[in-house]
Amino acid sequence: MNGPAQLGDLLGLVPVRRAGVALVLGSIGLPVIGVVIVGLDIIPVRFAMMHVALLGAAVGMLAGLDPALCGLVACAVAGAGISPLARTPESLSGAMGLLMSLAIAAALLVLSVAGVNASAAFALLWGSILSVRTQDVVVLGVLAVLVPALLWWRRRDLALLLHDRELALVSGVAVGRLTLVLLVLVAVAVAGAIRLTGALLVDALTLLPALAARRLGHSLASIIFWAMGIGVTVNLVGFLLALTFDLPPGPVLVLTAGAVALAVHFIPERRRQSWHVSAH
Repeated sequence: MNGPAQLGDLLGLVPVRRAGVALVLGSIGLPVIGVVIVGLDIIPVRFAMMHVALLGAAVGMLAGLDPALCGLVACAVAGAGISPLARTPESLSGAMGLLMSLAIAAALLVLSVAGVNASAAFALLWGSILSVRTQDVVVLGVLAVLVPALLWWRRRDLALLLHDRELALVSGVAVGRLTLVLLVLVAVAVAGAIRLTGALLVDALTLLPALAARRLGHSLASIIFWAMGIGVTVNLVGFLLALTFDLPPGPVLVLTAGAVALAVHFIPERRRQSWHVSAH
């Protein structure tokens, strides 16, 4: 366990400060992405994008490019590519499964044929918050501004889309274009979260704050605010706990966010209007 003086010394280190900034930025935009993931019922997207990021990293290593950047671009392209298949929630879930299978097969093929160092490519999936780079912070900063702004601007259309695709269509919502934008944002956000916690622990930054927020919010707007507030709070607390007790940050972040998500479900549920159709 680190004492106050040691904790202060740790917080004075540049990698730790950069990690803290990245975590705050990620905790603003990524929980809002979690609201979209839950609303669109595309929980498997995390695993699909994990495999796509691996494919992008393998191609990047083969071409002599930044593997993390190539993984990010691959996820954005994949998110845009599956949007034409998103005619129903069921077809979108199926598309995620297809994408996951094809991406991992292609990644393993590239790694095998090209003789790329597989362990180095897979290292991208075990990302650590203490290893984030300046470019990762920039990506998270863009997401922290762009995601909440877009969802607030199109909150009525988004509420309709998340509630009922057919209702959104007959109400004049540009469902195809909005779905395309959302899927690209989700894909890029998941890829960005991988650098902070690793592919298997992205729920701390996306789904868990969103699940807690859905219990507390009474409209889409309030759920978005709750998700951001919970995300920033639990992830900063988890990060400080990890530094204080000299523990790996990723698992601590997940356990902290999970504890809050579980705790809010013991709060008696209030009678309230469905958030799906409320834009205010």
